[in-house]
Amino acid sequence: MPMPVEELRGHLTEAFPDAEIVIDDLAGDGDHYRARIVSTAFAGLPRVRQHQLVYAALKGKMGGELHALALETSTPAHASQTGD
Repeated sequence: MPMPVEELRGHLTEAFPDAEIVIDDLAGDGDHYRARIVSTAFAGLPRVRQHQLVYAALKGKMGGELHALALETSTPAHASQTGD
């Protein structure tokens, strides 16, 4: 069963309450998303660790209810420097 975008957003908002989160449903099937997450929680962390935090926030649903998630993570400072 696919994961509704509202559920995905809920998990991410719970884990990253200060975050700016943008989610796109890439295939229109509730199974393939792109998420752009800008949060202070990522400060000082390498990209791999940032993505691990996101996967942990999904509480084991990645690979089950959620088949694919393309991630873009950054801190507010980095996002403002790159114009994202």
